[in-house]
Amino acid sequence: MNHFLLLGMAMLATTIGLYLVPFCKRAPLLIAMMSVFGVSFGALDTGANVLILALWGDKGAPHMQALHFSFALGAFLAPLLAKLAWGTRASTQNHTESDFDPLMLNRSSEATSDSLFAVPDDMNLLWTYASIGTYALVVSVFLFGLFCKKRSRQKKSAASGQRVQRAKYHWALLCLLFIFFFFYVGAEVTFGSYVFSFATTHVGMKETEAAGLNSVFWGAFAACRGLAIFFATFLQPGTMIVLSNIGSLASSLFLVLFDKSPLCLWIATAVYGASMATTFPSGVSWIEQYTTLTGKSAAFFVIGGTLGEMAIPAVIGILQGHYPDLPVVLYVCFASAIFTGVLFPVMYKLATLPL
Repeated sequence: MNHFLLLGMAMLATTIGLYLVPFCKRAPLLIAMMSVFGVSFGALDTGANVLILALWGDKGAPHMQALHFSFALGAFLAPLLAKLAWGTRASTQNHTESDFDPLMLNRSSEATSDSLFAVPDDMNLLWTYASIGTYALVVSVFLFGLFCKKRSRQKKSAASGQRVQRAKYHWALLCLLFIFFFFYVGAEVTFGSYVFSFATTHVGMKETEAAGLNSVFWGAFAACRGLAIFFATFLQPGTMIVLSNIGSLASSLFLVLFDKSPLCLWIATAVYGASMATTFPSGVSWIEQYTTLTGKSAAFFVIGGTLGEMAIPAVIGILQGHYPDLPVVLYVCFASAIFTGVLFPVMYKLATLPL
């Protein structure tokens, strides 16, 4: 399928979901809308990586870093911009008991039970979703424009310029990369999701400080991905993966050893975020040096990352509930750093065997 058409359709589905979510008044309908998000995000994540590889092949390391930098920058800025622009807040924040109106409650419950869609009480919520949805719509229009303009040219270049090489243990490499990304992405999302709760409950930070800690992690993550665009022009992807593994291992070790120290938590969190930043795009660029990736093979190891993103935080949530006095989040991140640090040399050995 044409890359631009697929990405344009995924962005259009994202736009529709963003426009409709604020109007959902039933949980099943909201679940359906979030499922649309999941499908479109999966297509965007896989399709964008494959598009970079199709355009630049094993020379596309800086472009791959730029793509993933845009992911990190958007994840860091979008909530902040939405809050600054629209001032989203809970609609019940300014209500007291004297403002309570039983009639309003009855109307609200009737609207919830009788209708699938309704205008939200907090219009700031609506405008926040609408503004981001409009941005996604503009991007989808550009992608459809590229599809209409360059369709024939893309077919010719794909037919004439494709270079295929296959590693001796092609599928073994893909399976190992699947496992590698499972633990890497799982640890990245787990730390980013739980660092706020960990800082407040285990270290005793104030909520404002813990929120700043969360911003430090994602800010360092986005900044290092931006710098990686330039580093990728003179460093090999394998070298960047090794440096990232060393940084992740050292910072997660310090987090485990000094889990009660606020100063260590600030420093190690920034180092951990910076170390985790370049691993995924470098991994995709690295494997392309040794074996040609198709859409199916790229989707295979991307699924490994998304499974880790889904499973590891859920498991940690259960374990943390059973062992509330232990820093389970830090233990799992440290174990993941050890595992990925050991697994990469094995993958490198397999990849460098004769073609």
